Amino acid sequence: MADPLIMNNHPAELLRGIAQCATCGVEYEEASLPAVCPVCADDRQYLPLDGVQRWHEPAVESAGIEVVELEERLFALRVDGGVGIGQEAKVLVTDAGTVMVDVPSAITAEAVAQVAALGPLRAIIPSHPHMFGLQSAWSAALDGAEVWIARADAGWLGRAPEHLRLWDEEETVLPGVVATQLGGHFPGSAVIHWEGDDGRGVLLSGDTIAPNPDGRTAAFMYSYPNRIPLSGPVALRVADGAARFAFDRLYGNFAGAILSDARAAVLASAARHAAWTSGDHDDLTGPAGASD
Repeated sequence: MADPLIMNNHPAELLRGIAQCATCGVEYEEASLPAVCPVCADDRQYLPLDGVQRWHEPAVESAGIEVVELEERLFALRVDGGVGIGQEAKVLVTDAGTVMVDVPSAITAEAVAQVAALGPLRAIIPSHPHMFGLQSAWSAALDGAEVWIARADAGWLGRAPEHLRLWDEEETVLPGVVATQLGGHFPGSAVIHWEGDDGRGVLLSGDTIAPNPDGRTAAFMYSYPNRIPLSGPVALRVADGAARFAFDRLYGNFAGAILSDARAAVLASAARHAAWTSGDHDDLTGPAGASD
């Protein structure tokens, strides 16, 4: 007979009482589900095209998770299949333990074992509510690691993790690892600065600052799927907040990254964003009513 704690490659006991929104993958209390997922009903996300709310039981999920090394002591958790928006959680490894930044919308026994092998998990930090994923299950699976939720965004919790830690503004998570709330995408949107194995600095930016496909510039958006930009002043504020740290590389919450001179790229990208949103380049858009 199979181990009762493992069902379809999942630590099933840890998922009891949890339901997920099938669209965003955020966890909720199964016993008190809202009529509609408030995370998806918000302008920053979206409901299904047919407008029907669907809930998912994660214990019957069949997603796989690959743990991939991005650079020395930094790993990504890449989910294949499942529900949600497909974010890529990161795990950074320090001599004092590990930190998970953003949370997968799936969990498997194999991935839990691989993360545990990297060292004791000291904190789970979603950069913003879209990244809550299955944070309660991941915490329970890894010795009750504290789940750090920005106090400004705590109202979005559909399920409060047992080991919940509300935090504000800026805190040192572990030696060499600092979490800071820059706002923008959400009021509590955070980035995590890590000294990096080479000492040149790494910024794990979530959706607070999103690396673009060109690998050289970044975006600053209120909503990424719905294409709602932040104002120029807010983009500049977010970039200046990040630039208080020294960092050579930047990793977002999907597969994108800026792999060299990232601090300068963030500042230049914010200046470009501010110029376009203020109308500085309207002359490049053509006269109103002009035909092709």
